Amino acid sequence: MTDKFLDKQGIFLEGHVKIHDPSTGEVLLNKRNAIHYENMSIALAESLSNAGQGWVHEMSFGNGGTSLDPTGIITYLTPNSTGTNASLYNQTFAKVVDDRSVNNVDPARNKIDIRHVSGTNYTDILVTCLLDYGEPDGQDAFDTASNTESLYVFDELGLRGYDPDGTGRLLTHVIFHPIQKSLNRLVQIDYTVRVQSLTGFNEG
Repeated sequence: MTDKFLDKQGIFLEGHVKIHDPSTGEVLLNKRNAIHYENMSIALAESLSNAGQGWVHEMSFGNGGTSLDPTGIITYLTPNSTGTNASLYNQTFAKVVDDRSVNNVDPARNKIDIRHVSGTNYTDILVTCLLDYGEPDGQDAFDTASNTESLYVFDELGLRGYDPDGTGRLLTHVIFHPIQKSLNRLVQIDYTVRVQSLTGFNEG
């Protein structure tokens, strides 16, 4: 058999982020995100080979994704999706979302679900993360901050893989308009990563 008869396939990844207040139903963000394909390829290989690392473990939050000029115009930076050491621009908070981890303090509300419909060629990974009223420590009482550089006025977030030696690789990154986490509001993030197998084809 020659190479021209080999079945060739591919994997397509896409992500979507929804941020909302589950107590009021208010939707704060609803948009697609950037996939870090190099780091994701490493994570997929590590997971498939049972290497003991690579799977989605943590959701990271930061406040370095945008800048605000004196007239109120927001400038959005480009998501970091290249380089194995890529990170958020300025990470200020992180939460474990792997519900099998002993470091997850609330696995019922911070968890990972796998959703697949039989007969389709894609599977969704749904990562749910809830920032409760009392977290993070040190947040403002009300969502009225005028300083977008405050620690808990978030404008970027991403998923990181598990690494037993420290902070895992950045797998996804999304930049958005500043959203404040304060004591008076719940914030839930529903982060979907779709893994799709592309249809194989034969070269003649």
